[in-house]
Amino acid sequence: MTPLKPGDKAPDFSAPDQDGRIVTLSSLKGRRVILYFYPKDNTSGCTLEAQNLRDGKARLAEMGFEIIGVSPDSEKSHQGFICKHGLNFTLLADTDKKVAESYGVWGEKKLYGRTYMGIFRTTFVIDPEGKIEKVFTKVDTKNHWQQIVDSYKA
Repeated sequence: MTPLKPGDKAPDFSAPDQDGRIVTLSSLKGRRVILYFYPKDNTSGCTLEAQNLRDGKARLAEMGFEIIGVSPDSEKSHQGFICKHGLNFTLLADTDKKVAESYGVWGEKKLYGRTYMGIFRTTFVIDPEGKIEKVFTKVDTKNHWQQIVDSYKA
């Protein structure tokens, strides 16, 4: 699959959020969306990234962004993650990995000589018409909201 890039139409998706409500990209038309993919709830890097986006949500909202996180974790796992860390945005339960696959962020990874399937930490910024504005493949988990804001200053 060719990696998605700015200017491409973002793939539509349908997945339950932490409360079981189905969210689709088409239902978000007219809004700017930060769609960020992360490997697993309550792991160090994923927690840092989620807390950072939580802390920057007000600034991102001023710029018109809505934040949606996506991982293969269950709705119940997402509920615990949100509660434990005071997260203030939607998390999608992509348990069948269809959303991740459609965005090209599910694949073979290697760590300490072990090969496994997993999520490539990636953020897509999607414009109100459903086109990809920006793609972040080198996510700064400790400063991600600022990384996004700074990319619009350039």
